[in-house]
Amino acid sequence: MTADHVLAIDQGTTSSRAIVFDRAGRPVGSHQLEHAQITPAPGRVEHDAMEILGNVRACVAGALEAAGVDRAAIAAVGITNQRETTVVWDRATGEPIGNALVWQDTRTQDRVDAVAAGDTDRFKARTGLPLATYFAASKVAWLLDSVPGARDRAAAGELAFGTIDSWLLWHLTGGPDGGVHATDVTNASRTLLMDLETLDWADELLAAWDLPRAILPVIRASSGTFGEVADGPLRGVPIAGILGDQQAATFGQTAFEPGESKNTYGTGCFLIVGTGTELVRSEAGLITTVAYRLGDEPVRYALEGSIAVAGALVQWLRDNLGLGSTTQELVDLVETVEDSGDVYFVPAFSGLFAPYWRADARGTIVGLTRFTTRAHIARAAIESTAFQSFDVIEAANRDLRSLREHGETNGAALAELRVDGGMTVNDRLMQFQADILGIPVVRPAVVETTALGAAFAAGLAVGLWRDLDELRGLWREEARFAPSIGADERARRLDRWHRAVERSLGWID
Repeated sequence: MTADHVLAIDQGTTSSRAIVFDRAGRPVGSHQLEHAQITPAPGRVEHDAMEILGNVRACVAGALEAAGVDRAAIAAVGITNQRETTVVWDRATGEPIGNALVWQDTRTQDRVDAVAAGDTDRFKARTGLPLATYFAASKVAWLLDSVPGARDRAAAGELAFGTIDSWLLWHLTGGPDGGVHATDVTNASRTLLMDLETLDWADELLAAWDLPRAILPVIRASSGTFGEVADGPLRGVPIAGILGDQQAATFGQTAFEPGESKNTYGTGCFLIVGTGTELVRSEAGLITTVAYRLGDEPVRYALEGSIAVAGALVQWLRDNLGLGSTTQELVDLVETVEDSGDVYFVPAFSGLFAPYWRADARGTIVGLTRFTTRAHIARAAIESTAFQSFDVIEAANRDLRSLREHGETNGAALAELRVDGGMTVNDRLMQFQADILGIPVVRPAVVETTALGAAFAAGLAVGLWRDLDELRGLWREEARFAPSIGADERARRLDRWHRAVERSLGWID
């Protein structure tokens, strides 16, 4: 059998998936499993890393069975992952020293405040990131401080730290018996520990968080062979691509060049706009991050707008408020009303991310009247994703306008928005997004571009695909949504939204 397929492991915030793609970039078999969301207290969100590992192994086997292929057909494995979620584990046993701390977890705010010393941009020039609980550094420090003896064991090299990609890579390549402890530049760029210019861990940043270098993975390119799967149905197949989930989605959308972008609608919502080999410092509240690196080629950078709560709000409405026993029931409820009844929902459950970066914000519903029904609240919740996306896209356009004013060639405003992720199957939401943005929204034929991007990176590394131009030829448009409301109505709705955001601020002292 010819090795002309790639298997992508897509380890997300709420579930793990494995998808087999053929050489045309088409999914031919998949398997998915959810894992528990552990919320022991307000602001605390954890995952069982061993459960995730077990689910990934099961998904790999299930995807191969669904595709009707075995390892002989698989040229390479790609991994994409929830990025900032943090695991610390014992190198000898492979067991984590505690639950993984999820990117949404805010328990480390006091530690972040202490490092910031009143300046959340203290290390932004080096990392591209504001000091926030979102990123991994404070989570590692908390785990080492919270488990007796962990700091001494970390300094002695007995413990390992990694985001979920590193955790999976280490175990899949042998674990305690020779597992590869590495990460890629995109995931490393989300830790608050990597220098964006040197692409290496920075001693100054490690000192600020009091973290020993001995626990860190090696940083490698996004596309290149990391190691071979040690056992199971993929034994001997190279793991040849790793990308953080949002960078993987961008790669899967074939948005490789400066000014090209995508917006992913998942648990959170994430805009990435490429800036090429130029490291652009945002002046509008966005993150500067790594987009990808192919082998020894120069690294590519991007601007990112991160929204904490998008699809997670649908899950919250379903599970916490009981607005439907299934997601489909909730969607059906939303369809019973034509609009939100002038209700606005700001889902700042853990503060607001880009472009506000306000940890003191909390979830707020405004505009309630006797007319309001649960369907209006549900619709306002769905529409909040489009409004939040407008804010980060407008921030990106401000940065791009600034580039244009300074004579940069990659400073054009976004002319259309490529979208992906689970929420994009909702045509009404996509139409509303186009209405609020005032530009076309384009949905690809393969909406699960996160997994596709990991597959592309791995396939490039082993020669299954020649180059980026060949990958561009595989991308296909499935639907296009054009704006259908006027400028005055758009402005009115955005004004109400921003007034609602103002009312969400300052709830936490």
